[in-house]
Amino acid sequence: MKVNKLTPNFEVQNIRETIEFYQSVLGFSVVMAVPETQDGIEQSLTDGKEYVYALLSKDNVEMMFQRTDSFKKDILLAKDLSIGASVSFYMEIDGIDGFYQQIIDRGLRPTQLKTAWYGMREFYLKDNNGYVLGFAQKSE
Repeated sequence: MKVNKLTPNFEVQNIRETIEFYQSVLGFSVVMAVPETQDGIEQSLTDGKEYVYALLSKDNVEMMFQRTDSFKKDILLAKDLSIGASVSFYMEIDGIDGFYQQIIDRGLRPTQLKTAWYGMREFYLKDNNGYVLGFAQKSE
């Protein structure tokens, strides 16, 4: 087996609110979104429409978000699971000090920015759905 790419699919309550968080806080862009009617794919959100799925990207990272009802229908193994999990999504970034300050300035509450024993400067932040996102940069 050859693995080409890993793209996590997050179960979320509200696609529009999730997109807002990932765009405004983390700088992600919408690649595509699927409206509630599931009759097509859109490259941007339309006012007044609800969505069941969105694919977002930033640099070399892609993340999928799927509304709870659609997620549980498509992924039967998740039927009895709650949103969130004992997992973190760890991203290596450049410019961690400035990004950390932007997060603080937005009034969000990340963990302390620190250098871990394995040489990474890192911090963690919960997204608007409660998922844990880790951000790290190799220390100099």
